[in-house]
Amino acid sequence: MAEKDPPAGDDHEKRVEKAFDSFHETLGEKADASREALQKLKEATAARDVSAMRNELHAVKEEHGWLFEEMAKHPDLAALVNELARLGL
Repeated sequence: MAEKDPPAGDDHEKRVEKAFDSFHETLGEKADASREALQKLKEATAARDVSAMRNELHAVKEEHGWLFEEMAKHPDLAALVNELARLGL
């Protein structure tokens, strides 16, 4: 699948920051157990590094299945994953 340019005026890094901050607020202390995995995923997402994001999502799914399910329920994170999927995830 060919990569597409992000929408004009898109401030991807701020959106990533906001989405992950909101996700941390939603999970509270439960997120502490997987803070390192979330940080790696956040960095890959912010960088639009599709390969790294795919690897981190796979690792989260394998090591923290509950976290992967919570991420899928979070509207902002789900939107980011969908956006990157269009870029070739």
